[in-house]
Amino acid sequence: MNVTSVANELIPLLGGKENIVSAAHCATRLRLVLQDDNKINKNAIEQVDGVKGCFSNAGQIQIIFGTGIVNKVYAAFTAVAGINESSEGEVKKLATQKLNIVQRAARTLSNIFVPIIPAIVASGLLMGTLGLVRTYGWANPDSAIFIMLDMFSSAAFIILPILIGFTAAREFGGNPYLGATLGGILTHPALTNAWTVGSGFKTMNFMGIDVAMIGYQGTVFPVLIAVWFMSHLEKQLRRVIPDALDLILTPFLTVVITGFVSLLFIGPAGRGLGEGITFVLTNLYEHAGWLAGLLFGGTYSAIVITGIHHSFHAIELGLLADKSVGVNFLLPIWAMANVAQGGACLAVYFKTKDARIKSIAIPAGVSCLLGITEAAIFGINLRFVKPFLAALAGGALGGAWVVASKVGMTAVGLTGIPGIAIVQSSSVLNYLIGMVIAFGAAFAIATVLRYNTDAE
Repeated sequence: MNVTSVANELIPLLGGKENIVSAAHCATRLRLVLQDDNKINKNAIEQVDGVKGCFSNAGQIQIIFGTGIVNKVYAAFTAVAGINESSEGEVKKLATQKLNIVQRAARTLSNIFVPIIPAIVASGLLMGTLGLVRTYGWANPDSAIFIMLDMFSSAAFIILPILIGFTAAREFGGNPYLGATLGGILTHPALTNAWTVGSGFKTMNFMGIDVAMIGYQGTVFPVLIAVWFMSHLEKQLRRVIPDALDLILTPFLTVVITGFVSLLFIGPAGRGLGEGITFVLTNLYEHAGWLAGLLFGGTYSAIVITGIHHSFHAIELGLLADKSVGVNFLLPIWAMANVAQGGACLAVYFKTKDARIKSIAIPAGVSCLLGITEAAIFGINLRFVKPFLAALAGGALGGAWVVASKVGMTAVGLTGIPGIAIVQSSSVLNYLIGMVIAFGAAFAIATVLRYNTDAE
């Protein structure tokens, strides 16, 4: 593949050089922000050599090339288009300006929680390991190895408000270290640990207001709201405080004012919001059962198209951190929806006679089994519509199964086959059965439905 020729071919299909605002790339996709998205010729772009799909998401035009190839195409594209290289963050910032308020909120939550996912995944894997150690008696619960594993597995959740405080402040435009400090205030040892509050807690009287001395370990919404308030307060203070005193007064006043407001008002309100969301979801899970799984699994992939699904991380972390729940029962449903996209995509491989479609369908379908669905959704299934609908049906059936069989996960971020690593040990078999149902149903429906797989 001649990457320079590809770049030259893409530019007019994107509306010309004057329509291209900026460009960046991730591991598999060329990410572009355009002046006018309506000027692109999507069908023609998908016919360009090496292109595996093209879609618009989060204010960006994203062209799928695949690992390794995208780097070469990007270098040639920026040279031919005569534009400066942009970081992925800069492109996302430009793209965000084109989003509506719901999409912006989802993008903001994504930027806050995605950086935290590795820590939560590590903790989730450790929790799974600890569960196996406990179940099979590989170590005495009083042994040093068991105690240390228990410490390792819970650490990320204990300091979760500090992690969120840092990333949230960075996203809201505040000082991330002040955000982390605020998270530290909300989890201070002087406050009763939120997970052991059943053993009793003290209250203190502040100017006639009784303040419960309960910490916010493992919570999500209190620190999220508090850091939003802190960041806006910090910006306002910087406008009025003289530059000579800024370094001293701004952080001091920011921490003091936000600390009081958080402990007195924001913290309790945020805790109530989180508990309310958990209560609603838990009751749906417990009482609606498989119907809830059917609904969530059948609609998740449609939500992915909007980009709003990134905001679900906040809710999932809330479920994990809540000791009354302690398990992520939403992620197995999302996993079924992802696997179903792979089943439908591979069905297209067997139906089509188009060599180019076949070359895209295999890697795209397999990627879904690893939790990466963009190539399958935008490159294959949505192109022919009916495979996407078949995948929604497969996701619904798989979702119904994992909810009915009470499958739970101990972290966020991993789906498909890698998700097995964070599935509760007692649920692994049912998780595997759910994947077979989701994949098989989507594959069968996409195979039976009639549609022209060679049409563009």
